Amino acid sequence: MSNIEQTLSIIKPDAVERNLQDDIKKMFTDNGFSIKDEKKIQISKTEAEEFYKVHQSKPFYNDLCSYLSSGPIVVMKLEKDNAIIANRKLMGATDPLKADNGTIRKKYGISIDKNSVHGSDSVENAKIEIDFFFNS
Repeated sequence: MSNIEQTLSIIKPDAVERNLQDDIKKMFTDNGFSIKDEKKIQISKTEAEEFYKVHQSKPFYNDLCSYLSSGPIVVMKLEKDNAIIANRKLMGATDPLKADNGTIRKKYGISIDKNSVHGSDSVENAKIEIDFFFNS
């Protein structure tokens, strides 16, 4: 029984700046994801604050919002069986030093802050995040 899901992935400014978007997209497609929609955009700090509002009580919130709005990003709507869990696994741990070999963050992440990619963490958040970028 298949469980096709959609998830949001963001290729963050550090990876776009290093021109890694094609390599990262290839990692997704090589792992069975289909890219249903994508666009390269730059968001304002206000938009980043809205996007990351679930984290607004955390100490890293302001830096996270400043960083996401610091340069172009690529937002993608990915689809696959159990896409949310599969994407979390492919991205690897938030800290690239702790990420497993073969994961995007192990391969391309610079630091816990500049870890190259964002992915939705639940079915509910995936819907909210996809709507934020693709249905507005």
